[in-house]
Amino acid sequence: MAGTVSIHPAVDNGLPKGRADFDGGTLICKCAQDAVEVNVKGQVAHNHVCGCTKCWKPEGATFSMVAVVPRDNVNIATNEQKLDVVDSTAAIQRHACKECGVHMLGRIENTNHPFFGLDFVHPELFKEDGWAPPEFAAFVSSVIESGTPPDRMDAIRSRLKDLGLEPYDCLSPPLMDAIATHTAKAKGVLPN
Repeated sequence: MAGTVSIHPAVDNGLPKGRADFDGGTLICKCAQDAVEVNVKGQVAHNHVCGCTKCWKPEGATFSMVAVVPRDNVNIATNEQKLDVVDSTAAIQRHACKECGVHMLGRIENTNHPFFGLDFVHPELFKEDGWAPPEFAAFVSSVIESGTPPDRMDAIRSRLKDLGLEPYDCLSPPLMDAIATHTAKAKGVLPN
């Protein structure tokens, strides 16, 4: 079934191998010269393929690939002036290269957001190997909003499962639990 349904170039031939000793690296945009470089310390977490219409996808990809890292572990190393926020009204402020269009990081500025303190990155942009592979697929039905015919969804979900990526039409249960816990604590329903 490989090749019949393209999910993302980094997973279409199987999930990449992560390394327990991966301690970060450099994300690089797609510009041939004067590329934006973002240094990331440590391993990525909650890596997943995402079907939403907001995330950057490489050409030909049905899904993006997104992971999180602590905001304090992210540093824009070169050509920061080339970055611009794609949609200033979005919860995740996606900083994209103005020349090649690649989203280099997504940052949440709202201190009340459940994921405040985490930055979103596209791990396939690392020049180094060893980042944690994706664990699940999020917002799967949203690929329809990007133009995927609805009659392809069974094949897409089947391919995701073949790859070991459980398809969800939201985030994974642990992440949904984290959001609900944050909300319950903010409302005083659970103790801080």
